[in-house]
Amino acid sequence: MKARKKERRQDIESRSFRNKVAEASEMPKDVVLGMPVLTITGQLEMSLENYRGILEYTDALVRIQTKIGQIRIIGKNLQVAYYTNDEMKVTGRIESIEYHH
Repeated sequence: MKARKKERRQDIESRSFRNKVAEASEMPKDVVLGMPVLTITGQLEMSLENYRGILEYTDALVRIQTKIGQIRIIGKNLQVAYYTNDEMKVTGRIESIEYHH
């Protein structure tokens, strides 16, 4: 248990350091930190950059792994319109987007 707390503290300190580097260098955080970038067009479309993989895909839920945790897209008639190594687009009626760490 102590090893896990120490590892978590080191992870938080590492993220804090990388965040300071990103701010000091004036580079976008998505580039330096690998943060996901979501672009949402109304309730009909969402583009996502910087993701690691699709964990679950149904017409009501798309669950995606990112570097910082999972993103859950909940809606109706959801479809992954396309995906590449860098970007994906989800279409349908998007009702909510949740972040889970």
